[in-house]
Amino acid sequence: MTAAAVALLALALALAGPATARAQKVVTIGSNPPGSVFHAVASGLVKLAGETGVARATVQPYAGSSTFLPLLESGELDFGVNTALDAALSYRGPTFTVGGRNPFPHAPSMRLLMLGPRLTAAPLVRKDSPIRTMRDVRGKRVTGEYPASVSTWYTIFGSLQSAGLSWSDVQVVPVPGLPEGIDALVQRRADVSLFALNGAKVREADAAVGVRHLSLDCSPEGAGRVRAALPGYFVHPVKRGEAAAVVEDICAVAFHIYFTAGKGVTDDLAEALMRAMWDQGGRLASVHPIFKDWAHDRLPSLDVAVPYHPGAVRFLRSRGLWTADMERIQQQLLAAPRR
Repeated sequence: MTAAAVALLALALALAGPATARAQKVVTIGSNPPGSVFHAVASGLVKLAGETGVARATVQPYAGSSTFLPLLESGELDFGVNTALDAALSYRGPTFTVGGRNPFPHAPSMRLLMLGPRLTAAPLVRKDSPIRTMRDVRGKRVTGEYPASVSTWYTIFGSLQSAGLSWSDVQVVPVPGLPEGIDALVQRRADVSLFALNGAKVREADAAVGVRHLSLDCSPEGAGRVRAALPGYFVHPVKRGEAAAVVEDICAVAFHIYFTAGKGVTDDLAEALMRAMWDQGGRLASVHPIFKDWAHDRLPSLDVAVPYHPGAVRFLRSRGLWTADMERIQQQLLAAPRR
């Protein structure tokens, strides 16, 4: 090889790396604000995408998922971290309601990439409160409205439903968001609020005045009422001491975090992220403890409220995980009314 040829080859190799980097798509993942569990999950996915070479990614925080759902539909945002219920209400559209309402923007093009870790929440009362069961909440002051965190309104609704109650059975104390709900409880402006287990705000309130989580109705009937009220939600048992402010065995309300894909996500990108999560997802426990709950069996699921992305389907088929029952559920969701 001549000196000139060697020089040309060296130049080509030098240019190949930067060109590849420039060509690699930068993807954005929508989440709740920094400090939230959803932001931690999004940060973990950004880390995974970068370290596995799938894509350069960045977290784009918003006040709540209702803010960024329209951007998934328009294709301006690539992925989102959502609750199961947010995704279901947004996918199905305004004619599909839960608790008599659906304030979420319609996003019929949204698709599910995978189920993430489980998020668990439970009602919260002051430690000296006479309220011992959800049935005792009737007539009490309960934080509500939550315009900045609509999913919390639904989670409290489901908690009430577990005991056969609804919003009309309590005195609603309007609050804008989750932190303000706990503040109202600490300041005795409310008798009951709700927060995710092991939340920093719960620990803060417990240190300040003493609080405890209240159990949902653990009976099969109570669990059935939660599932009927909130698509994608379920009752999960929590042992005493397993989380802050859990002073006795309780049943909490839980759902799997959804990692959703927007209109512009290609099949290749979706499949590559699924493969990265399958191969390397176990490493994410170092990013946030919630990832300790994630497992391979979360990738294929029959209990979904939004159809899978075609790239996710392709990956699951390649692993022999796409069953006839999953195809049946997929077709039902694709055919569901969306308006």
